[in-house]
Amino acid sequence: MDRFHPIGTPGQPWTEADKATWFAQRAIRRSYADEVLRKIDVLTGFSVERYGVLPIDPHRYPLRVVRSTRAGGNAPWVLITGGVHGYETSGVQGALEFLATAAVDYVDRLNLVVCPCVSPWGYEVIHRWNPHAIDPNRSFFPDSPSEEAAALMRLVRSLEAEGAEFLAHLDLHETTDSDETEFRPALAARDGLPLEPGTIPDGFYTVGDTENPQDAFQAAIVAEVQRVTHIAPADDNGQIIGADVTQHGVINYPYRELGLCAGVTRARFTTTTEVYPDSPRATPEICNAAQVAAVCGGLDHALAHA
Repeated sequence: MDRFHPIGTPGQPWTEADKATWFAQRAIRRSYADEVLRKIDVLTGFSVERYGVLPIDPHRYPLRVVRSTRAGGNAPWVLITGGVHGYETSGVQGALEFLATAAVDYVDRLNLVVCPCVSPWGYEVIHRWNPHAIDPNRSFFPDSPSEEAAALMRLVRSLEAEGAEFLAHLDLHETTDSDETEFRPALAARDGLPLEPGTIPDGFYTVGDTENPQDAFQAAIVAEVQRVTHIAPADDNGQIIGADVTQHGVINYPYRELGLCAGVTRARFTTTTEVYPDSPRATPEICNAAQVAAVCGGLDHALAHA
């Protein structure tokens, strides 16, 4: 097998030494404290709690959940997550922008539970993986090796034990050009597999659950985002990232089989949003607005069909 990544032996999964080499090459490139925690600290009208820490640096990486408190226990519950993949900036900043702006329209009707940055170390080093070269968004299953996924699952289970019944869960993501240039080569090298080239879709799309697709819910999200930015077209095979397009801007994945974050609740309405920040037609502001539009479109549909 030809070498396509500098770490490891082609055709062989990474050893612990290889993973240590990979980790040693990571560098802090932005501040979780400045870009996330400070924005949480200035929010008003919400309860903010710590639901865990990352062992790599408990002081630097507290895990925060923001909750609304006005709707009451009988109102539907909604989970919004961002930054499961820390490098996907608008997932984090879009969740924060929703809290700072549009959330006021929902706090009397919904019990909002928002985790804006599930993977703060990944956010700071701008990477898909956690410090152990594990993808948190393939790790939502019992005895998870991902500390980030395990902490979020504990939070959800604790809320459910207190009586929360989730109506919806929106997990905010991006698909970036670096998926193809950096992260897919690293994944193939880590697992000792050949590199299979792919294509990056130009535009927004959603990923529904194969077992519970909720087509009208996905369509409502796409329709709202379309007011803000363009929607990814299907490729020549009628697919987006190798999955069949089921309707405009929508594909489906088996959430639980793949250990995806969007399958962490038993919610009726679930989605994974995918913003495309590298388009010449996009800006950080547009990407954040698209995430807010996706959340609002999804919440409006869920409330109308609760």
